[in-house]
Amino acid sequence: MRNLSIYIFLLIICTQSLSAATSATDDRIISSTDSLAADTVALPTINTHAASPLPCDSVTAMTDSLVVTQDSIKEKKNLFQRFIAYFGDANKENNKKFDINFIGGPYYSSDTELGIGLVGAGLYRMSGCPKSMQPSNVSLFSSFSTVGFWMIGVRGNNLFPEDRYRLNYKVYLYSFPTAYWGIGYENGNNDENETGMKRFQANVSAEFLVRVANNLYLGPMFAWDYIKGSGVTKNIELFRGDSLKMNNYGIGACLQYDTRDIITNASKGIYFYLAQMLRPKWLGNDRAFYTTNLRFSFYQKVWKGGILAGDLKGEFVFGNPTWANMAKLGEGGSMRGYFEGRYRDKHSMAAQLELRQHVWRRNGLVAWIGVGNVFHDGKSFRHLLPNYGIGYRWEFKKHVNVRLDYGRGRAGQSGFTFNINEAFESPHSPLTLKQSRNLFRFNNKQRQGEAWLVQLRPVSVNTLLKT
Repeated sequence: MRNLSIYIFLLIICTQSLSAATSATDDRIISSTDSLAADTVALPTINTHAASPLPCDSVTAMTDSLVVTQDSIKEKKNLFQRFIAYFGDANKENNKKFDINFIGGPYYSSDTELGIGLVGAGLYRMSGCPKSMQPSNVSLFSSFSTVGFWMIGVRGNNLFPEDRYRLNYKVYLYSFPTAYWGIGYENGNNDENETGMKRFQANVSAEFLVRVANNLYLGPMFAWDYIKGSGVTKNIELFRGDSLKMNNYGIGACLQYDTRDIITNASKGIYFYLAQMLRPKWLGNDRAFYTTNLRFSFYQKVWKGGILAGDLKGEFVFGNPTWANMAKLGEGGSMRGYFEGRYRDKHSMAAQLELRQHVWRRNGLVAWIGVGNVFHDGKSFRHLLPNYGIGYRWEFKKHVNVRLDYGRGRAGQSGFTFNINEAFESPHSPLTLKQSRNLFRFNNKQRQGEAWLVQLRPVSVNTLLKT
């Protein structure tokens, strides 16, 4: 999916350059028009031998005529100019009740072939919420290709008056080609285990949080997952007798403590999240298992335009989970560059440090280092996987960045990630471009070399904050 990444990167750069040029041209037109208006008014007073100065009404009419001409010049923008202005103004504040912008376009890859993708981000406030309060948000994401890959979904965070309650939700459907290596570090580290498959998944989840103290929220949560794998022609034993089709229902509770100044692009503060999800048999599950998710992040300004961010996350699964419900590396904005799910087991942990630097106008750069691991007990916690990379940032909306990251890991594993919001602030990514250098089978066809996979990840993002 390197072509899509390059396409979007060039689109952003061209948009900024042309927007700046258009703005400069408009300024010159306005300046010239103002100058001409001033000269016209002054002419009658310069020539003292003239029969008589122009009447004031004539001067006013000439000035008004020039102003009308200036306005008409502004209004006569062609389709391309309006397109540039749309992205040029996307990050500016306005008084719209519902402010939404979209970005997308066509792409081509060796796996999904010709396709089109679209992502939208919207901000709004419920009745009774003042402008000083951070807005609610909603995000739409979709992609379709000519070989059957598709995804569609919506996610958001609804803030009630006085921020007493928060409703976080996501709904998505997708079908895409992926790969599976088995359970445990040893299986994931074996290239020969790579097994191609097609995966369909549907997910609905929500959290309803109640503020119990300053910056502290507590509330119930639920989730439903439907997963179906197909097209598996080898390494069936890696699934340990589990069905490729499963239906899971979960209920639980979560605790959140958040002092970040800007949720989607923080420059200071800390974030703590603890969630316990239960999936007992009496809910209709074939397997009974329980999941604990833990996350801690901090943000600190280090110099002008520079922010140091740190993140520690863990996922711990207990009971009898299936292959699809194991804890995985490469998700939740961590271990970028690793194929999501290549390393999976009952438990996973990952840590990273990231330096974010604003460079120019709406542009920024990041660099990070990290480490992660999967394990099933204390004795198996002995392998550490390294991670590092660099990334580019473009401010799509106010405090909402489009990011393009390139990460690397063990034994040359690498991948690009294209997404909206920072890695820590969007713990589950909607659209990720991953690279796998190994041989895999899909639809009974062998493809070798650099195979680019498009992956959809479930999303649970926090609210977008207005300046």
